[in-house]
Amino acid sequence: MSQYPLRLEGDSVPMVRFQNVTKRYGQLTVLDGLNLDVAEGEMVTIIGPSGSGKTTVLRMLMTLEEIDEGVIYVDGDPLTHMEKNGRLVRANAAHMRRMRAKIGMCFQHFNLFPHMTALGNCMEGPVHVLGMPKKEAEERALELLDMVGMAHKSDQHPSRLSGGQQQRVAIARALAMRPKVMLFDEVTSALDPEVISEVTGVIRSLVDQHSLTMLMVTHQIGFARDISDRVCFFYGGRIEEQGAPGILLDSPQKDRTRQFLSAVLEAN
Repeated sequence: MSQYPLRLEGDSVPMVRFQNVTKRYGQLTVLDGLNLDVAEGEMVTIIGPSGSGKTTVLRMLMTLEEIDEGVIYVDGDPLTHMEKNGRLVRANAAHMRRMRAKIGMCFQHFNLFPHMTALGNCMEGPVHVLGMPKKEAEERALELLDMVGMAHKSDQHPSRLSGGQQQRVAIARALAMRPKVMLFDEVTSALDPEVISEVTGVIRSLVDQHSLTMLMVTHQIGFARDISDRVCFFYGGRIEEQGAPGILLDSPQKDRTRQFLSAVLEAN
């Protein structure tokens, strides 16, 4: 691993860096030498056909998948590796736990704890992972539930909440861990059309009011246009094309990008 730095340093260190990252499942290469930098405070949306590697990017950042080659850095430090005797080696579980605390993720299917109220869901991580006093965790959880418009449902269990309400609680729960990076994986695809605006509105407010770095995978091209600083089109495990949303979505340069956008817009 001598070709990779032990730590990223300088005036413009990205919050997230994928450096020559490859991921394979047997003979199938899902990510092929991916290089991607995401600046602090930047909102990057990843689009592309099924099997292009979009969700794999998020799963590797959450350390749910191991990489086969390359290094991922978060906030200047290696996520997938750690320093040992002056060189990078594969990270152990303790290192990945420490680094993963910088990252929050909202999944397509909420994953709330069914036996806990909305408030309990948002307190669980800060108390048991961060060691935050219960009173402080409760105050922070109520503040975040209020921010996502769910303070009035703080005593309700997930089974008593709509899909849109559950997803907003899931966003508050992720934010309760005070991450530096937020990941959104198709967070509106399991929702009814009439409640999608609830969740997209919350994410828009996060972009407007907080300096979080965000990566989002979505098929909602209109949402990507409104919210992103940059859109990356993935194809065959690589970034086929990327740019500002107004440029990439309106004037794509690559045939594959044009074909994908045409198909998605027709489907909608």
